[in-house]
Amino acid sequence: MSVSEKKKPARTNERGKRAPAEAAVRPADTSGAARAALERRAQSAAAPSPFPPIADYAFLSNCHTGALLAPDGSIDWLCVPRFDSPSVFGSLLDREGGLFRLAPYGINVPSARYYEPGTNVMITTWKLGDGWIQVRDALTMGPRTHEDGITPHTRPPADYDADHMLVRTVTCLEGEVHVELVCEPAFDYGRTPAEWALVDGSRHAADATGAGVTIRLATDLDLGIEANRVRAQRTLSKGEEAYVTLSWSEELACATSVDDATRRLDATVRYWRRWLGRARPFADHRWREAIQRSTLTIKGLTYMPTGATVAALTTSLPETPGGERNWDYRYTWMRDATFTLQALHLIGLDWEADEFMQFVGDVEPNSDGGLQIMYGIDGRRDLTETLRDDLSGYAGASPVRVGNGAFDQRQNDVYGAVLDSILKHTVHSQRLPRRLWPIVQAQAECAASVWQQPDQGIWEARGKPQHYVSSKLMCWVAMDRASKLAEIRGNPELQSQWRATAEEIHADILEHGVSERGVLRQHYDTDALDASTLLAATFAFLPPNDKRLYSTVIAIADELTENGYVLRYRTDETDDGMSGKEGTFLICSFWLVSALSIVGEAQRAHDLMERLLRLGSPLGLYAEEFDAETDRHLGNFPQAFSHLAQIEAAARIILTEQLALEGFGPPSAGALAHSVPKASR
Repeated sequence: MSVSEKKKPARTNERGKRAPAEAAVRPADTSGAARAALERRAQSAAAPSPFPPIADYAFLSNCHTGALLAPDGSIDWLCVPRFDSPSVFGSLLDREGGLFRLAPYGINVPSARYYEPGTNVMITTWKLGDGWIQVRDALTMGPRTHEDGITPHTRPPADYDADHMLVRTVTCLEGEVHVELVCEPAFDYGRTPAEWALVDGSRHAADATGAGVTIRLATDLDLGIEANRVRAQRTLSKGEEAYVTLSWSEELACATSVDDATRRLDATVRYWRRWLGRARPFADHRWREAIQRSTLTIKGLTYMPTGATVAALTTSLPETPGGERNWDYRYTWMRDATFTLQALHLIGLDWEADEFMQFVGDVEPNSDGGLQIMYGIDGRRDLTETLRDDLSGYAGASPVRVGNGAFDQRQNDVYGAVLDSILKHTVHSQRLPRRLWPIVQAQAECAASVWQQPDQGIWEARGKPQHYVSSKLMCWVAMDRASKLAEIRGNPELQSQWRATAEEIHADILEHGVSERGVLRQHYDTDALDASTLLAATFAFLPPNDKRLYSTVIAIADELTENGYVLRYRTDETDDGMSGKEGTFLICSFWLVSALSIVGEAQRAHDLMERLLRLGSPLGLYAEEFDAETDRHLGNFPQAFSHLAQIEAAARIILTEQLALEGFGPPSAGALAHSVPKASR
């Protein structure tokens, strides 16, 4: 196998960067002293940044891993063979972290960039003087021919699977263009420079090795090895083409000609279009393209071998420019289950929804039967967090984190998320699989035993545990959905028992979680607002005409926003264990769209939705946050949560519009669980 997890000792970096030492990797420390040091470091890195804006990146995927392609033609982020593997190209987090560029020599700004319609295949065009070239990029998919030994499947393999290959072609459309290829891997997040060797003495293939990983570059250009990189150049005339492939497959198979490379790209286009053809993203609605892009992005963030969905492609892209709010999102959060199931069923991707549900059924529970808040994409439980002090971080934002220390936190909302997803899946498939019933019982028992205890909350605060209203709300969701599942199962005793607990939690929230002005609090000991209480609308905790629900939604819309976009909370009112500000959270803004629609503010919901659609990147992608002051995306990218919430919010508005045309009022909060909007304009 060409990819292994064995580590090699670090070597001197011939590019002039200090050789990273073992001390550069250390356990995460969130003490005050550590935070102060990080703040000083961030402030010293405030010089103009050579890093592209986060939203300028294109996203490529083969449903095993993904890549970020910068506007200048450089692959700045790629981990092989999986989303959560160490990076091979990591200049996203350190400009000496490795890159792979194919572009006109000396030119950094392209003429146009776009996805081939209905795909995750990128087109970049460059116009200079009388020359004009087009570059196609994809992590390719092809017909499945054998068992995958690189990333073994636990789910039934599909007809198409990953080639474990990045394919790039360049075509000269007009005139002449001097094209340059630079491939400079830096393995293990930049720690280990590549050692290159030509394959069989040929200048058209070379292997790069480091940190126990071997990758092969093959091309019809003539390669030259320059220390830790290979480089090639050629002047292309009108009608001429060239290709480059990078492989980490078992046999290091590569495209063998430009025709073979084009064939692989065309097969990838067919895969994505056939797959998207199974979906029903509101075919003739004006928001169709935006919803399609979110649909393709969610699929691209899905790890095909297990059905798990990563929260985002990246680690440590900052939520605060130059700050410390940087996290590793290359894992699967159980709370995402209900949002994932909702979105997948809404757009008709029932197979993917079932795959994710099977992943939930596969993961190992805690000793009490409850599920962790998050797991690795292969189901592993230990996601120990370390800090990479040898990396500068994106635009000086440190630390860079590998792993996520929240994996063993107490977050009481997880039980409701899992049980709501099981109920949605059961209603949609009209069956409750036997293997899921023990999970239902365990999650219900856990929720019943912990709902009165404080926790870290949905936002994974690293401060003091609190009685967060949204956590209590999700425990109510757990018991409410468990009661309904017990009814489906034909167990009246558990149905009655769990219903009584749900009513007890409901009463407790209304007694302690509502402020004197009739608004849901962040937690029981504050009147501060928190966007997570918008879930009271989408999970039908209160009816749409309840004054407390309406007051909560309007208070958040009016008081917890910047330029109309929603913050999670005010950082100066919340002990989250971190320092500094953060941007507005895109998922919270989409939640507000849904909540406004539910409480009858249809026009306000529609207007905000239109603004949010315009907020997407030039390629229709969303990060986790948006800085309303600088108009920049912040946080890990692309973010599954943002795209999932966009689909649900759009579906809710489309359904509301349809009902209004037919003379009906707005849909109930739970209507989307059982309804798929018709196509409309």
